[in-house]
Amino acid sequence: MDRAQKAAAVVELGDVFDKSGAVVVCHYAGMSVSEMTDFRHQMREAGASVKVAKNRLAKIALQGKPSEGLTTFLQGQTVLAYADDPVSAAKVAEKYAKTNDKLVIIGGAMGPEVFDAKGVKALAAMPSREEVLSSIVGAVMSGGANLASAIGAPAGNLASVLKTLAEREDAS
Repeated sequence: MDRAQKAAAVVELGDVFDKSGAVVVCHYAGMSVSEMTDFRHQMREAGASVKVAKNRLAKIALQGKPSEGLTTFLQGQTVLAYADDPVSAAKVAEKYAKTNDKLVIIGGAMGPEVFDAKGVKALAAMPSREEVLSSIVGAVMSGGANLASAIGAPAGNLASVLKTLAEREDAS
């Protein structure tokens, strides 16, 4: 890798650290090509990405960034999992690490907040952006349905009372 390629890699990694909702750092020593391909595929399906980068270049890219504390995790064979959604990369990494003991979650960052493997696990337990949006829509829609039934209920009750009175009057 020549200087120009290294400079381009540093810029690309800088964009990853700047624009991602969260970055998860994992060790992948011993993973086969097919296992890494499967991991990348699962990440892609969730809207996340994976990047294997030289630790030295990643440390240079982290200089001056809010998540500069990630440099402590950049030792050994590391892979970066990242996404715009702060939760999706952590969810997929956590799920994949449960089925493949060669992928070990080391830590992660969400903006200036840097956390260890337990923090990544806690992040993975949070609902994703889509789950939060769907629950908000459900709450908004149920309120409207409840309001409509509350507004319509008195009219329905009044109609049934009038019908009963009319039936009594006809019967007498």
